[in-house]
Parts: sequence; structure tokens; C-alpha cells
Amino acid sequence: MNQPVIDALEKVRQQFDQAPYPRIPLEQSPKDDATRLYTHSLVTAFYLRNQQIINTQGAVILDAGCGTGYKSLMLAEANPGATIVGVDLSSESVKLAEQRLKHYDFHNAEFHAISIEDLPSLKLQFDYINADEVLYLLPDPVAGLQAMRSVLKPNGIIRTNFHSALQRMIYFRAQAFFKSVGLMGGTTQDEDIELVRQTMRSLKNHVFLKSTVWNPNFETDDEIVLANYLLQGDKGWTIPEFFAAMRAADLEFISMVNWRKWDLLSLFTDIEELPISVTLEIGEKSAEEQLHLFELLHPVDRLLDLWCGHPHEGMPYTPVAEWTADSWQTAYAHLHPQLKTAALKEDLIACITQSSPFEISRHLKIVDEPVSIDSFMAGCLLPLLEQPQPVTALAQRWQMLRPFNPVTLEPTTLENAFERVQQLLTTLESLGYILLECPA
Repeated sequence: MNQPVIDALEKVRQQFDQAPYPRIPLEQSPKDDATRLYTHSLVTAFYLRNQQIINTQGAVILDAGCGTGYKSLMLAEANPGATIVGVDLSSESVKLAEQRLKHYDFHNAEFHAISIEDLPSLKLQFDYINADEVLYLLPDPVAGLQAMRSVLKPNGIIRTNFHSALQRMIYFRAQAFFKSVGLMGGTTQDEDIELVRQTMRSLKNHVFLKSTVWNPNFETDDEIVLANYLLQGDKGWTIPEFFAAMRAADLEFISMVNWRKWDLLSLFTDIEELPISVTLEIGEKSAEEQLHLFELLHPVDRLLDLWCGHPHEGMPYTPVAEWTADSWQTAYAHLHPQLKTAALKEDLIACITQSSPFEISRHLKIVDEPVSIDSFMAGCLLPLLEQPQPVTALAQRWQMLRPFNPVTLEPTTLENAFERVQQLLTTLESLGYILLECPA
């Protein structure tokens, strides 16, 4: 590494040695945070790429930029049986990460105070790399991506993200201002934080920076002042810049992590009202181009958060929406592991018993709108809590639960039951609650 890069990394290291991040108490566990565990599960990303279920037992997972280890703990909770390896520039952060994992009896973990660029020195290959909230701090993000690619197994997956240049624009301007007036360059962090607060209080209320991104939380929370106004090395990208970096690192885009929220057409109230020329143009755009159009219209996410991997290593499959009748006859349904909880089972049984709708999104919020299932259809999901089920078995269960059409009193045929179950599973699979496998 050249001297400017070394100097930049040293500034980042000093900042996080002084203020290890995140400042989450050791006693706070993510064990019951199903939504965040879902994102940190290799099962989620592997299924999206390959439409297959992976067993995390024995997987080797890297937390790149592990900080104080809270996300390392998430990775351990979300991927039973996996070995967790954490790396971070800050030796103080690494010490706290080691303590956190030991506190929760995860002993199959190790931590190293090294840079991401030095990953090859570990002489390990990883099934999954979590590089969350770190890429935008690197002096050379492409070099960071290349280093992670070099230690990624052929079918491995990287989850990484970058600050959105469009959503974070005003914070980058704030950082430029405070750097220009002498902050972020020599005084202690506590002094810098207080100088930011004094400056912001002194601004007139109508000044754009104060009126849009300053709120009472900044007066009491040091961490968010550092993360937004004084973050060393912070930078933003657009979708085209992110994709260009992946290509430069020889990585292939898999999916946005919150892919359901990146549907360009969902931004319009009625697609039929769009000019036909616009609709046709959108339809001809690549996935990258559609994502960029989305961020131009609606840059609300702080992070451009995605999964990527080695090019051409994804397993070929037929999307569920295109399955034939024969495919459905041999298919198996799995409940996502993060839904297999005692709380969900209790709620599911209560809804079935009381003939009330089952709101599955209460247990795993991966879409903005509530997702409910009627009690009879919910009854079909009960066996999935124990083990995967053939779709044919779930159809037979539906036929037993609803032996007659409640309107016509005609007997429910197996064909009718199969159609209803197929509709339910297709919907839940598209949302990420159900995983469907079709044996070759």
C-alpha cells in the first residue's frame, strides 16, 4: 500500500480505537431480532442465488470490519454451526468482539486486528463474507473488494454495502464543512463532537443543514454525531459506480439485500397511466439500469446494500413462477429458519384454534405491509415447523382441513387443494418466508 492509503487507514484506525463501534452493551443480544438475523443468514443469500437450501453447519464466515462484534454475534446466531472469523483495523474493537462472542458461549470464533487488504494473510477461504458498513471507509474500496474476492470460495457470497451518494449528500457537505474549519484532524473526538454541537446550535433555524438533518438526538448521542458529521473516510456511490467497482473486482451482482423495496414499477400508483414510451424504455433496461432509475426517483436508503459473488458460479434454476405442473409435484417447501421459533408456533396454533388470520409478518418483518394468512391456509404451514414437506403432502392436508367448499358444499378435490396451496406457497416464496426446492 502507498503512503497516502496507509495514512488514511491510520486515521480510521485511530477514530475507532478511540470510539469502538457499535457501542452496544454486552448484555444486549440479537437472538430475538428475526429480521436482522434473516439478513445475516447465509441461507437467505444462497437461496436467492441458487434456489437451494444450504446447511450452515461447518461453514466459515468472515465478518470484515467486525467492530465490537455485535454483527459477528448476529452471524453466529443466524448460522448455527458456522465458524466466525472477524477482522478489524481497531485492536480495541477486536478485544471487545472477542469478549462478546465468549459471553454468549460462541467459542468457534476468532478475531484479528488487520486490514481487509491483508485478508490473504489468514490463509482461509470463506463461504460467506459480511462486509457491512465498512466499504465506504476504505481509501480504495475496489482493492477491498478484490481482497475479499481472493479469499471467497467459488460458490461463496459477499454481502457488502456503500453509502448512497444521493441519500447522504447533505451529510457529505456537512463533513466537508467541519473538516474545512479544523475538525476531524487533531483534536480529541469529544472536543470535535462538542464543537459540532455548538456550531449547529449557532446556526439560524432556517439554514438548510440545520432544518433538514439536525434533531434532538444529536444533542445527546455522541455515536450518531461521529457517524454522520465526523466520520473519517466516509464517501458515497451511486448504483452505476457500485456496479463499476464490482466489475473492476471481477464480482457478479446477485441481489439487493432488501430486494423487495427496489422494484422500480412499485413507485408508480398506476402503471397504466405511465406514457407507453416510458413503460417500454423501463422494460428494456438491465437490472443495474433499473436500480439506478429507482435511486434517482427515490433515494431514501442510506445504504446501497447488496450480495455479490464470483461470476458464473450461481446454479441454474427455473424461477418458481415458471414451474411446470411436474415441478410442483416433486417440490419441497421449507419454512425459513428464522421463522422456526417457539413464539411463532404458539401464535400459529392460537390462530388456527381461534379461526383468526395469522399475521406472519409479526414474526419476520421483511416487507412494509402486513402479511396475513387465513387460519385454514395457516394450518398447512404447521408441519413445516418440524421439517420440510412435499407440496403434495401440504395439498392433502388442505383437503383434510377444508373437505367441502363452504359456498357450494361440493367436496374439495385434490386438484383444488393443490391449486390453493400452490398459490399460497408462490406468494410466500416471493416475499422470502417460504423456500421452495425442486429436485433435479
